Amino acid sequence: MERTIRVTGKGQISVKPDMIRLMLTLEDKRETYEETLEQSTVQVEMLKDCFEKLGFERTDLKTLNFNVDTEYESYQDRDKSWKRRFMGYKFVHNMKIEFDADNKRLGQVLYALAHSLVQPEFRINYTIKDTEAAKNQLLGKAVEDSREKARVLTEAAGVKLGDIITIDYSWGEITFLAEPMARSMSLAEECCMAGGSYDIDIEPDDIDVSDTVTVVWQIG
Repeated sequence: MERTIRVTGKGQISVKPDMIRLMLTLEDKRETYEETLEQSTVQVEMLKDCFEKLGFERTDLKTLNFNVDTEYESYQDRDKSWKRRFMGYKFVHNMKIEFDADNKRLGQVLYALAHSLVQPEFRINYTIKDTEAAKNQLLGKAVEDSREKARVLTEAAGVKLGDIITIDYSWGEITFLAEPMARSMSLAEECCMAGGSYDIDIEPDDIDVSDTVTVVWQIG
């Protein structure tokens, strides 16, 4: 029977964010379904106009989720019973746009949004462009950690570490994300104007991520 040792290694890295992901939410309510859809289209086109003037492509603004639902309100009737009254249709449109992590560029974007006819709620996320390279580095460190642990264990046990038999990895999603301003904001309360732009001073921390792999080694 082949003798083996099973060791789980952990990889950890810190990466500096180099991309801003601006998460935008538009919402509005109208009496009819058709009016609601039309209003959604109008507001999105206005947002695209805003970004296009800043040098973005209209297709850079990506839809993450779009939903139209009925709206009701509760009221008390004359007989003191509670009833529901139809109020119309509400749309919620969640979008994102990404660009290089640069405070000056961010200030220009937020200033343009503040002076647009539509002013969505937003969140500022920081991430990295080359996620695959970071994932590969992370996995490499996890395998190295497994090898080192296996070496220590086999030396202590007085046996020889052999070849790798299997590597078990979950392939789960790794999120490279920093949120220095972690809530939805309106522009007026968060920014100070500085001549055609907002004076933004954000220095996001490095993004710390970790992952594990389990390696089965042959021992002799």
